[in-house]
Amino acid sequence: MRLPDAPRPPRSCLDLARSPSTAMDLDAMRAAAWHRHGVAALAVEDIADPWLRQAVINEASRRWGRRHGGDQHGR
Repeated sequence: MRLPDAPRPPRSCLDLARSPSTAMDLDAMRAAAWHRHGVAALAVEDIADPWLRQAVINEASRRWGRRHGGDQHGR
């Protein structure tokens, strides 16, 4: 039992009681990142054009290194 004026327990991103984000939640976060910060978060598998998909993969690999795990798109 918690007293009414007692501080709330600390929150953490490691809180396993929280349900995972839905596809709609992720899309809303991507939209907010674009509108607020000019950051575009694209899932590579959602890019239909093969040339554009490979260009995005190449730029991300150049900046942050090759992916470890997951599908190797274009390979």
